[in-house]
Amino acid sequence: MRVCVFTEPHRGATYDDQLRMARLAEDGGYEGFLRADHYRSMELEGGLPGPTDAWVTLAGLARETTRIRLGTLVSSVTFRLPGPLAVTVAQVDQMSGGRVELGLGTGWYEREHTAYGIPFPPLGERFDRLEEQLAIVTGLWATPSGGRFSHHGEYYRLVDAPALPRPAQRPRPPIIIGGRGPKRTPRLAARYADEFNLPFRNVSETAEAFERVIEAQERAGRTRDGRAPLVLSAGIVVAIGRNDAEARRRAAPLHVPSALPPEDPVIGSPAQLVDRIGEFAAIGATRVHLRLLDLADLDHLELIAAKVLPQLDSGVDDR
Repeated sequence: MRVCVFTEPHRGATYDDQLRMARLAEDGGYEGFLRADHYRSMELEGGLPGPTDAWVTLAGLARETTRIRLGTLVSSVTFRLPGPLAVTVAQVDQMSGGRVELGLGTGWYEREHTAYGIPFPPLGERFDRLEEQLAIVTGLWATPSGGRFSHHGEYYRLVDAPALPRPAQRPRPPIIIGGRGPKRTPRLAARYADEFNLPFRNVSETAEAFERVIEAQERAGRTRDGRAPLVLSAGIVVAIGRNDAEARRRAAPLHVPSALPPEDPVIGSPAQLVDRIGEFAAIGATRVHLRLLDLADLDHLELIAAKVLPQLDSGVDDR
C-alpha cells in the first residue's frame, strides 16, 4: 500500500508550516505530500493566516525536498486557464525532477469564488470545462517536441501553442480525478486519468465508486489498448492517538460546523488505521491519502510513520 499525506492549508497554514510537514513526511517514508487547492476555509471562522496558492507552494516544495511526490487533490478548473495550468505543472515537474501529480476537478465551494471574484458557473458547465481542460492539458503534454497544439472548444481556444515547457516525467505527470459522480466522473477518469480517488467515504461507498470506474474503463477499451489500468485510491480522515484522549483531541476540528459533506473518519489507535487501510486494500485500493487536520501537529505524522507504515510495508502486525 502506497501512503500519502493530504493537507488542507486553507484551514490556516503558512508556506513554512507546509514545508516542515513535507520534509518530515519525506523523512518518515510517506510516498507523497498532496494538498487541497482552496482559497478559503470551509469553517465560518478561522483560516488564519490566510490562503496559500497550491501551485506556488508546490513549486517551492519542489526545490526544498528531494524524494517525496507532490501534487493537488484537487485543483479546480475555475481557478486557472488550461494552457497556463499545463505550463505551470510542467515547470513544477521540472523543478522537482519529475515528482509532480495533477489532481483536477470541477470545483464545488462557491463561497471561496465569491470571496475572491472568481466566476462560478453551474455544475454542468464546470464538468464541460473539466473535460476540455483535461483534453488541453494532456494534448499539450503529448505534443511532440517541435510540434504545435491547437484546440477549438466551446470554452477554450488554443492556436498553434508550442507545447512548452516539457514535463520531466514521461509520458506525462500522473493525473488524478476523483469524486462521487456516478456517470461523467468515471468516464473522464477512464479516458484521461492515471488514478481515481474517492475522498473520505466509507468502505462500502468507496467499493461502489471503484466498481463504476472499473466498468467505465472497460467500456472505454482501456484494458485492451495497452494503457495501464487506473490506480484506485481512497482518502481517509485521520485522528490517531496513543490513547483515547489524544485521539479525541485530534478529532476536535471535525466537530466544528463546516461546508464539507459527511465523512467517515478513523478516530482512535494506530491499529484501527491499519485495519481501515486493510479494508480499502481488500476492495482494490493500492494507494491511500491520509488527511491530517492540523499541519502544526507534527507528532501526529510521526506517530503514523512509526506505528502504521511499518505494518503496511512488512505485513507484520506487531500491535
